[in-house]
Amino acid sequence: MIIGILKEARPGETRVAATPATVTQLVGLGYEVVIDAGAGAASSFTDEAFVAVGATVGTATDAEVVFGVNAPSSAQLDALRPGATLVSLLSPGLDPELVADLARRPITALAMDAVPRISRAQSLDVLSSMANIAGYRAVVEAAHVFGRFFTGQVTAAGKVPPAKVLVCGAGVAGLAAIGSAGSMGAIVRATDPRPEVADQVRSLGGEYLSVEAADVEVSATGYAKEMSQDYNARAAALYAEQAPDVDIIITTALIPGRPAPTLITAEMVASMKAGSVIVDMAAANGGNVEGTVKDEAVVTENGVTIIGYTDLAGRLPAQASQLYGTNLVNLMKLMTPGKDGELVLDFDDVVQRTIAVVRDGELTWPPPPVEVSAAPPAAAAPVAPAAPVKAPLSTGRRVGTAGVAGALLFLLAAFSPAALLGHLTVFVLAIVIGYYVIGHVHHALHTPLMSVTNAISGIIVVGALLQIGHTESDGGTTITVLAFVAILLASINVFGGFAVTRRMLAMFSRS
Repeated sequence: MIIGILKEARPGETRVAATPATVTQLVGLGYEVVIDAGAGAASSFTDEAFVAVGATVGTATDAEVVFGVNAPSSAQLDALRPGATLVSLLSPGLDPELVADLARRPITALAMDAVPRISRAQSLDVLSSMANIAGYRAVVEAAHVFGRFFTGQVTAAGKVPPAKVLVCGAGVAGLAAIGSAGSMGAIVRATDPRPEVADQVRSLGGEYLSVEAADVEVSATGYAKEMSQDYNARAAALYAEQAPDVDIIITTALIPGRPAPTLITAEMVASMKAGSVIVDMAAANGGNVEGTVKDEAVVTENGVTIIGYTDLAGRLPAQASQLYGTNLVNLMKLMTPGKDGELVLDFDDVVQRTIAVVRDGELTWPPPPVEVSAAPPAAAAPVAPAAPVKAPLSTGRRVGTAGVAGALLFLLAAFSPAALLGHLTVFVLAIVIGYYVIGHVHHALHTPLMSVTNAISGIIVVGALLQIGHTESDGGTTITVLAFVAILLASINVFGGFAVTRRMLAMFSRS
């Protein structure tokens, strides 16, 4: 089968649905690839680069499978051959007119922005890959307009305080923004109705601001849900408190298939300092900020810049195209089980069923709900009977046990050869010291501690090497065998200890 790569019809779109790297993978799956002339020019991918990896330049709409970034224009849809499969971002939940238009055509349409948020579909999740880029770019846009350092500095001319950034929504875009702003030295705060993201925010160096409300609970879908009036009122109070204090606000709140909720009101914007910046990443769906103008940056009367760009991912076109193209390749891997260049749409597969908007001219949208749960199961597991708790030893029993142990140790020492007595003393002292030293080390440090102390096994290696050369008259065969075993096991301990230490240190080093 032939896959066609469309030249995007939407004005200002810089992305393309394939790159030379992803075309190579598609050809490896058995497909032929044809690309519209100049389709990758805005992403710095020339036609020659595509031809060099096996693609041909021609008319993409003549292909059996057609890839696009955005929904094709009416002219492009009219040019699709009957039975073709269209794969692109279609926003079926927000554009019923497009869905109705697709259903009138003898084609199959798959929406990449309808991929369910489940583990096995992560490699296809276009929304996450684009949101990751957009979150990073939002911070870059804010820094460009802000006009001051993000990080605090002390200079000969005076002290520069760090910028304060508030991120509303800690999804993929929000977390990318938190990480980017934090790496630039800003003080970052974040809010989200899902309490489970608090640890993720803190792991990126941000401060999680919780909104205490009755309907705050672990997300069952991986997305934020529409919250109650009580939560919205509490959140509004939090935003009103933070707005005068922060320099930059980045809003990312989106509910799939619905207009974006308003988080920042005009009064909150008016309370911000002159020179502050707001980046509304939900501008495409109406915006989270009062006063947002889609695809524009506006300055309010009090000097606050509100950025409503909807092409944040497209402002890094080469990277965005590569990630989007990889998402499409992963979909083709799923839908090409034979790796023979033949596309198979399997409605028994929950991922393929969910993204199908139209199948051979038959409307299949909306899909049945997908059971996705990041929350713990509702039904509590049966409580196992409590294990009997041992009563602590009484003082008399402890003294008695210690006395018996002391007596046995005394008898062992009394009847032991003089040569063994010194070794026995060292052994007992090692047990006592080891108990008190290891027992007072935090459990999180046990692995590095043991990996280093295992290297002490080198002493065993030295001792065994000294014993391995005994002659036969001294019982040499037995001693040699035991010494060899000691060298082998101790060497494994030594090298294993250092190997574990090296792997742990590698976790804390940047490539």
